[in-house]
Amino acid sequence: MLRKWLMLAAVVVAVAACETSTEETAATGASGLGGSGSSGVSTIPSGSLSGQPYGSTGVQRSALGNPAEVERELVSTGDTVFFAFDSFSLDTVAQGTLDRQAALLLKSGGVNVNIEGHTDERGTREYNLALGERRATAVKDYLVAYGINPSRIRTISYGEERPAVVGSNEAAWAKNRRAVTLVVGGTAGS
Repeated sequence: MLRKWLMLAAVVVAVAACETSTEETAATGASGLGGSGSSGVSTIPSGSLSGQPYGSTGVQRSALGNPAEVERELVSTGDTVFFAFDSFSLDTVAQGTLDRQAALLLKSGGVNVNIEGHTDERGTREYNLALGERRATAVKDYLVAYGINPSRIRTISYGEERPAVVGSNEAAWAKNRRAVTLVVGGTAGS
């Protein structure tokens, strides 16, 4: 678990150190993804400085025309990641879901999202609010490390207050230990 956090921290540092302006990205043809290069996302062609259909990250925007379309696509690709008991670590399944979310958000550059952190009913209200915030922040940090502008992401914790499944058993608790990404506005293509 510590190894995963160290790797995520290294990615965040690398992305922050490699951040370039749109003009530098366009001139060099860099992907703006901190060197990941495996996402299959188009970059600005060399010599193209117009920025038109490209976002500030240099990634070609999708045909998604409005936040409602992005929300539908987000739900179909996976808008929820789940956590183990008393944990905010992202397992490989959660990382795969977040990879798909990040690719979608990169293609729809003007859309903003909220990440809601949730917990099961065990623990105090204060503890669960803090754990929900750590879960939402873990998701945000992962998306930011992928290249999403942090100003497009807002986190909120609901703790145990909004269960997905009502019940006091492991099956219900497992569904309630989650972080959900929701489109809240913006205009794709801006």
